[in-house]
Amino acid sequence: MYNKSLVFTAACAGMAFFGVTMLSLGPILGALGSDAGILSPLLTVGIIMGTVVFGPVVDRFGYKWLLVTGSIFAVAGILGLARFHDMTLLSASIILLGFGGGILNGETNALVSDIYDDKRRGIMLSMLGACYCIGALLWTLLCTFVSYTYVLYGIAAVMAVFIIFFCSVAFPKAKPKENVSTKQIIGLLKYPALIVLAIVLFFQSGFEGISGDFTVSFLNKNALMDISTATFSMTVFSIGMLIGRFVLGVLMARMRDLTVFFIYLSIALVGTILLNFASGESAVGMAYTGMALIGFGIGATYPVILNYLGAAFKQLSGSAFSIALFIALFGGIVFKSVVAGDFETCDLAIFPILLIVAVIAMMLVAPFAVKLSKRVKS
Repeated sequence: MYNKSLVFTAACAGMAFFGVTMLSLGPILGALGSDAGILSPLLTVGIIMGTVVFGPVVDRFGYKWLLVTGSIFAVAGILGLARFHDMTLLSASIILLGFGGGILNGETNALVSDIYDDKRRGIMLSMLGACYCIGALLWTLLCTFVSYTYVLYGIAAVMAVFIIFFCSVAFPKAKPKENVSTKQIIGLLKYPALIVLAIVLFFQSGFEGISGDFTVSFLNKNALMDISTATFSMTVFSIGMLIGRFVLGVLMARMRDLTVFFIYLSIALVGTILLNFASGESAVGMAYTGMALIGFGIGATYPVILNYLGAAFKQLSGSAFSIALFIALFGGIVFKSVVAGDFETCDLAIFPILLIVAVIAMMLVAPFAVKLSKRVKS
């Protein structure tokens, strides 16, 4: 037996820490200059490793101890970032942080998917996604006023307290052993529904990846905004996503998930158009409005798609989430590589085009993916 409220609280804490993980390198890499390009991909490598590991482990052994282990890895990475004195320690810390973060991201989503039924799953996944935004926003705001080193120590201390909390909470048990084998996990790849749902997340990850990495440079070069003003657009983006995910929970209780999904992506599409045309005296207002709409609009994708995924693959939910998120991560890698090549020529014209392409692709693929998911007998 387990208490859903306590388990959901634990999942929210893990997701908030993942929000910190995704932004924690900014202050450090910004100070390293040319070395940043070498170190930045290490976080993605760590996240991919954690994403691959978590699914089969939680299906076979349950959630509790991997959540504790992932959190310990994340704490070790955070302390390493705060205390690093050479590039070797920094590199190891980044990989540890990514590995722990990948576990926390995947496991918390799969955990919430498992403990709620079809009526509540999507709503609670949207609330969980809001916790990611809270973690990211708190990190951004704290680093504005306090040295990032002290913030890292503070986060590590808070995580240590939550690790003790995780140890004291009862979690759902592992899946029945007869349902979990290497053959059955690999067999998930034969389901078109899983692959097509993952393709939607591929484009979502690509959208998030380039918007997070290149928006500031795009506004600086194309809209002629100074760096500090352009950087604040990312805070506006995070606030938009946070609001969007809170509203999402309300809308999903009253409307069809796919309808809500299209409404949100339409809002994101309007935001990308505003961002593209931000220039002149109205550049700041258009850019901030565009980023708020983008953050709001793309905040629906993961909760909605993971809801369909969790409903379709209840017997091996952890492994299904692991596969889908693994595919999704490559969207970020591919999109970043395309824009980075364009960035080398000092021309980011492809950046807004890729944002629009990603949104339209999700709109086209999602109905097909949902139709396939409803045919799966879980």
